[in-house]
Amino acid sequence: MSAPIAELVARREEILARVRRLLIEKLRVPRTPEEIDPDTPLFGTGLGLDSIDAVELVVALDTDFGVRLPNEIGGRSVVRTVNGVVDLVLAQERAAADA
Repeated sequence: MSAPIAELVARREEILARVRRLLIEKLRVPRTPEEIDPDTPLFGTGLGLDSIDAVELVVALDTDFGVRLPNEIGGRSVVRTVNGVVDLVLAQERAAADA
């Protein structure tokens, strides 16, 4: 594996671990980090988050990662799964680095 790809994989794993901790500690998801699959939906039958949890998630993403959710309607779809949140964090990190 090339060095840039290995760095990206390592960074993704780091962000995933932080998102899992955020879900458990700040949103009180009653699971261990290992039990939270990256493809798990955050709402409904997935982790069971509700609309108040959604607000807390947006605040936590801003506080912990400096990430802001896009305002357009499509922006909400990026936080449907744990992977979506990780992708959002990584995309905003890349955008900040490119600026």
